[in-house]
Amino acid sequence: MKIGALQKFSGIDFPGRLSVVVFTQGCNLRCGYCHNPELVLPKMFSEPLDENSFFEFLKARKGAIEGVVITGGEPTIHADLPDFIERIKREKFLVKLDTNGTNPKMLFELVNRGLVDYIAMDIKGSFDKYELITHVDVKIEDIIKSIDIIMKSGISYEFRTTMLRNYHTLEDFFKIGKYVEGAEKYVLQNFKPTKCIDKSLLKNGKPFEQSEIEEVKKILENFVSLVEIRM
Repeated sequence: MKIGALQKFSGIDFPGRLSVVVFTQGCNLRCGYCHNPELVLPKMFSEPLDENSFFEFLKARKGAIEGVVITGGEPTIHADLPDFIERIKREKFLVKLDTNGTNPKMLFELVNRGLVDYIAMDIKGSFDKYELITHVDVKIEDIIKSIDIIMKSGISYEFRTTMLRNYHTLEDFFKIGKYVEGAEKYVLQNFKPTKCIDKSLLKNGKPFEQSEIEEVKKILENFVSLVEIRM
C-alpha cells in the first residue's frame, strides 16, 4: 500500500472511536477544492511510508486506539487494499473507509468480505455537475451502484458533501437528497480556503453562509434520517 501520510491519533475521523488515520497516495479525480493535493498530484508525492513500519506502530497502539481510518487520495484505486485491510483486521482494529464511490466493484468486495466497519462516501454534487467538479469523466452509474451497495451493506455509513457555491445550489441538494433517499446519515462540510488543487479557489472560492447551510440541512432532512453539519 502506498501510504502518503499518517495521523497518529484522531478523535473525530471515526465517529465514536479513537483512531489512527492512514492517507493513501493517488486519486482518480481532480476536484479543485481538494485540500490534499500532495496526495493527489503525482508531482507532489513524497516517498511512501514503509508499510511494515506502519504495522509495527499500529501494534504499539493497541489499547490506546480502536480503529483505523483509511482515506486519501482515493484508497479504492489500490488493488492491494483488501489485503492491507485484512492485515489491519488481524490486529483486531475496526476499519473506516473514506471513498469517492467510483469503484463499486472494490466496495462490494470489501463489504462482502466483512473488511469494513464504517464507510464515508463523498457525493461531489448533482450528477450533471460531476465532470465540472472533478475535472474527469466519471461514470455516474458507478456512483449510483456505490450508493446502493453502501445503503444495503448493513454497516454504519455516511454520505457527505463539501459545499462550495461555485459548484452547488439549493436545487442541487434537492437532487442529491433524492439520490440517497432513505439514507441514515448525511454530513455537510463547508469549503475552507486554506489549501486546494485549484489555487484560484483560495481567492475566488465561495463558501456557504451559515444560514444557507442550515437551509440545505432542512432540504436534506426531507430525505435522510440524520443530517449533520461538520465544521
